[in-house]
Amino acid sequence: MNRKIVFPTNEHQGLLSKRDAHFGRANFYTVVELNPEGKTVDVLVVKNEGHKSSGCGGAVENICILGADALIVSGIGGSPLQGFAQKGLAVYHDNISVSVEQSLNAFLANQLTLMQPDMSCSHH
Repeated sequence: MNRKIVFPTNEHQGLLSKRDAHFGRANFYTVVELNPEGKTVDVLVVKNEGHKSSGCGGAVENICILGADALIVSGIGGSPLQGFAQKGLAVYHDNISVSVEQSLNAFLANQLTLMQPDMSCSHH
């Protein structure tokens, strides 16, 4: 079964896109579909529709609608992190990688950690 990994980005450059520091403010979501062997089979870039009137819950839904299995972020607020946990979507922390490709490689090498509530941003 294929997996979809979502990366917040501000560019529409596929795997070469620079990652955005915070998922809710990113202009785009770069979605990488991986086959069971971890090989990239598709890369899709979609516009982030933003929080709208539903606040962070809307941002959580925007990611879940993409069929995501995991989200990789540099930072995330406690409320959306809890929302993803309730939906069963894994959120990984990566504050080192610059591009989607670098972050994807770190993910595939099991170098990223799952976000914990104490790692969330306090301003959300």
